Amino acid sequence: MKYTPLRSSPDNPLYNVLMIAPTMFFADYGSHVRILEEAVNLRALGHRVTILAYPNGRDVAELPVIRCWGVPFNYRIIVGSSRHKFYLDAMLGLKGLTTMFRVRPDLIHGHLHEGALIGKVLSRLWGVPLVMDFQGSLTGEMIDHHFLRAGSVGHRFFLWLERCIVHWADVILTSSRNGADLLSTQFGRLNGDVHTISDCVNPEVFRPNLLTPEKRARLRADYGIPPDAPVVVYLGLLADYQGIPQLIQAARQVLQRHPETYFLLFGWPSIEYYRAMAAQAGVAERVLFPGLVSYEQAPSMLALGDIAVAPKLSATEGAGKILNYMAMGLPVVAFDTPVSCEYLGNCGNHVAPGDVDGFAQELLFLLENPAEARARGDWLRRRILERFTWQQGALKIVQVYKKVCPRPQSVL
Repeated sequence: MKYTPLRSSPDNPLYNVLMIAPTMFFADYGSHVRILEEAVNLRALGHRVTILAYPNGRDVAELPVIRCWGVPFNYRIIVGSSRHKFYLDAMLGLKGLTTMFRVRPDLIHGHLHEGALIGKVLSRLWGVPLVMDFQGSLTGEMIDHHFLRAGSVGHRFFLWLERCIVHWADVILTSSRNGADLLSTQFGRLNGDVHTISDCVNPEVFRPNLLTPEKRARLRADYGIPPDAPVVVYLGLLADYQGIPQLIQAARQVLQRHPETYFLLFGWPSIEYYRAMAAQAGVAERVLFPGLVSYEQAPSMLALGDIAVAPKLSATEGAGKILNYMAMGLPVVAFDTPVSCEYLGNCGNHVAPGDVDGFAQELLFLLENPAEARARGDWLRRRILERFTWQQGALKIVQVYKKVCPRPQSVL
């Protein structure tokens, strides 16, 4: 979908936005995708977006990225909670001080809690509004990644800090209705200041029938998969909280009845760890871990599948991969979390979180009823077009900008 760029006017103001991204942007997973798509689609509408990020990452889509200083002993992509983020956030904040003079934004769009914390300091110093982009609970993520133990002193401190941060922002965007409910029930942030801008997808990039039958067969052959074999596909982080151990056990049950099936699990890190787990389960020949896939390659890799899986166990984080699956017209089996239900509606194959037997049964149902599987995939594709495109998402973000900054000072 193409935008018609706006001309700045009192009714349609254009904004000069500083996005603070406390990540090694761009890496090919999770929150990075939301940051990328928001920036690209806002820019397509005529707004100016500059991203302030950690060192490393790769430049994409010709977006202007200003990076803070690095350190000699840490030049790897960080996934999830890490002690390295403490000094990286400090350097990001210092870089933000000089960046404000350089960019002179109309407003600050802070991603994640660290981005909102840094953004609050800068917004107070420069007198510009702060929009927080909330993608899940800070303390919930720390527990999911085993960085904190529930109920510990550290947990109580970060819970207090999280509560402060979500009240400091002028307005909050959440990536799901579940996120908005979490802010209200656990942190007391009023719904009037919270707007749900769901994770979305570009349905022209992620689309059914992306590959010709010949190219699909060639790509499958690269992984040793016959052209007509049923394929279950996953694309995302490889981690226990993503449900990968449960998925491997479900695959073992599926393969007992349908040994011709393949499981293509794209992602990183811990690839060798999960390969060993699959070997121990006796399914290493059919459960394949090809490794990291770039965001640009993702549509082609998903097109190799007939069924997609989203076994994520976290109840607080987003699940943007599900939207990519839906846009590809793939039926989806997922654990029954609030976010998966929000995205899939009544046409997903939901299973109680952690229920390996149930997950296997839903996969078997789709494998043995291909017409029903195709119908569910078609319905999910229509749901994307109706509710979850980035064109719709960007326009909603601009409406929030107008609320906190009716008259931007920049002339674009």
